[in-house]
Amino acid sequence: MVVSDARGPEFPIVLANDAFLDLTGYTAEDLLGKNCRLLQGEATSKTAIAQIRAAIAQQREMTTEILNYKKDGTQFWNQLHLSPIHDEHGELAYYFASQVDVTDYRRIQTLEDAEHRLLLEVDHRTKNVLAIVDSIVRLSKSDNAASVQQRVQALSRTHILLSEKNWQEVELTEIIRAQAQVFGSRNIEIAGPAVMVPAPSAQPIGLAIHELAANAAVHGAIAHVKGRLRITWETHDRGLTLIWHEFGTARSNQEPGRGFGNVLLSAVVEKQLGGRISRDWRDDGLLLVIDLPSLDHVGARMQDRP
Repeated sequence: MVVSDARGPEFPIVLANDAFLDLTGYTAEDLLGKNCRLLQGEATSKTAIAQIRAAIAQQREMTTEILNYKKDGTQFWNQLHLSPIHDEHGELAYYFASQVDVTDYRRIQTLEDAEHRLLLEVDHRTKNVLAIVDSIVRLSKSDNAASVQQRVQALSRTHILLSEKNWQEVELTEIIRAQAQVFGSRNIEIAGPAVMVPAPSAQPIGLAIHELAANAAVHGAIAHVKGRLRITWETHDRGLTLIWHEFGTARSNQEPGRGFGNVLLSAVVEKQLGGRISRDWRDDGLLLVIDLPSLDHVGARMQDRP
């Protein structure tokens, strides 16, 4: 465990117990006055960092698994729990953080075991989920394991919503909120008419929103304190138009379509949902529009796939 001073610049560490020193290889002199970011390294997931940043900004508890580095450069998987501590006046004073080394636990979770457990639980209503997971794994050979895990977790969030609705349909607002607010809600606006999404279309839409939100949290508008994200949609005779507007972000140096996230987004929207994506960089930020055909039609088409 460590305790950081929330009132000091850069949240300096003021206390670290012996177990933390043994785990990381640092001495108390190495740590005191430093920020816990010194445990991060090249392979640490930027998405996980964005989720931690959002929890701190909102002064809420959170638990996540993140790849960290010991003093000698050895990687370890850290099950991190953060909790704010307030003083007698209700003001934020400290952050408490506990760490559990779960490296060995993750190591024994082999792909073969995971596939076996998954196949035992699968039924005809989840075949679309398996198809998407398979696409992620095949497309992400150069992506790190944490990114793949976060995408599967995004599918799981939509899966939970569907299970609560008996695998019939779920409201679009719930899908978008479940994915976007993982990265914080303070500077995110979600608004649109009631739209019920059939089960086969819900998972792809949830994954598309996750890709957009993760990119916005790492590179885009909600990566900045003054940035804002507005997600709206409208229905029409041709189907549904989703409008993703990021305010206060500069144009990305990465060409659309080159990054893995863009490849996956295009595959989900264009190939699975039969939609179309357009991007427009404006003076106030990025305007991204996704046009989708009738979701009922998309759902029927995807159900018929072998």
